[in-house]
Amino acid sequence: MTSPSRRTRAAGGLSRRRFALVLPSALLAAGCAAPYRGTGRPGDPIVLTLLSHYASGELKDALQGPVDEWNATHDRVKVRTKAVEFTDLLTTLMVRQAAGQGADILHPYCLWNGQLVRAGVLRPAPSEHAEEIRRGYGGAAVGAASVGGTVYGYPTEVQTYALYYNKRLLREAGVAGPPRTWRELEQTAYRTARRDRYGNTLVQGFGLSTYDDSTTVGQTLALLNAAGGRFVSGDGRSTAIDSPAGRAVFDLELRLVTEGASSPGVNVYKAFASGQVAMVVSAGWWTADLKGLMGKDYRDVGVAPVPVPAVGDRRATLSTGFMLGVNAASEHPREAWEFLRWLNTEKVGVKSAGKGATATRMSTLQVSVGSLTGRADDMRTLLGAGGDPNLRPFLDALAYAVPEPNVPGAQQAKSLLRKNIEALWTGQQSVDEALRTTRRQVDQEVSRSW
Repeated sequence: MTSPSRRTRAAGGLSRRRFALVLPSALLAAGCAAPYRGTGRPGDPIVLTLLSHYASGELKDALQGPVDEWNATHDRVKVRTKAVEFTDLLTTLMVRQAAGQGADILHPYCLWNGQLVRAGVLRPAPSEHAEEIRRGYGGAAVGAASVGGTVYGYPTEVQTYALYYNKRLLREAGVAGPPRTWRELEQTAYRTARRDRYGNTLVQGFGLSTYDDSTTVGQTLALLNAAGGRFVSGDGRSTAIDSPAGRAVFDLELRLVTEGASSPGVNVYKAFASGQVAMVVSAGWWTADLKGLMGKDYRDVGVAPVPVPAVGDRRATLSTGFMLGVNAASEHPREAWEFLRWLNTEKVGVKSAGKGATATRMSTLQVSVGSLTGRADDMRTLLGAGGDPNLRPFLDALAYAVPEPNVPGAQQAKSLLRKNIEALWTGQQSVDEALRTTRRQVDQEVSRSW
């Protein structure tokens, strides 16, 4: 996902998710601390614990708002939030479950759902909730919240990928607008790239970067989906990247590096914000960060759909996301699901969107921090109220995005793909070698995980 969103702060103030799964000793202590649960007797309400990665700042405050509203209006069931940094979330989920101290309500990255289901952590959504989820959310969001066709939770933030571009850099290079095809993408990348007389990169035409999962894997998979390819096969038991579409993507990226339009060693998040990258494929979470980093220069930022190989090709891109589900070991699943229904499906008034406008609490929460949900109707309402127009291509992509595969071995498969992409970009592997190695390693991982 890619790291899929901006839920932790990294160096330079940029927010990124990392997948460090090493468990610090402090986390072991926190993971084994027993959460308080009420008995439900009169005067002693049931207390549900909600574990998320919304650990600080605007995200923590945004989630606490509706939780406080629930607690103020419900006497029988209360909700208490607990949070860890995203880098510790998967490990915390697994450790607390093994210790018998799992939270009632969990907020996992959907990439992990297959692993969590296999480990007996997630409870399938009851039929009435599953029907509500299928009816209310886009296909990519429902797919991400499901494993083997079974729905396990309510989608929360959903991140689709699109093409960010710097209008000023394109204009200065004589390019009228963002590319629509891969040929136009390459031409624009070569025209906007600039180096000094010593060969040092001044401007990347297209921002390939080894900085994190989102820039290495996320945009590669977005381009792969746009070419009609897939990373993992439909049955989830093998990789599908060693295909004509996969080869085309790897060839494209290698040409961009070889011809000097891309410099993978550059931190693309800093470079784009400082006007040193003309184009990059990334997720919608980035818009809020760019506003803060760029100030008035944010007016130079445009967003367009991910280019497709040729005119007339069907659009597709990558989506990543999170969901709220119920722990299989919770003693109060009915109450937990009822809270999730209230948070994710009940509509409330949105004054800023005009008289009579309504949206769910979760959609309102996500838009308040510059994100989206998989509820297109909510998003149209909320973004129509003076929202950032750069978010609209991400909203449109909800209709054609492809969710990350979330088979049990998905996290390791993603890490293996990243290593091979980086080996390709740095000249350690040819396209043939990168495809073959990825296929062999990922096939071994996902087949073992079932």
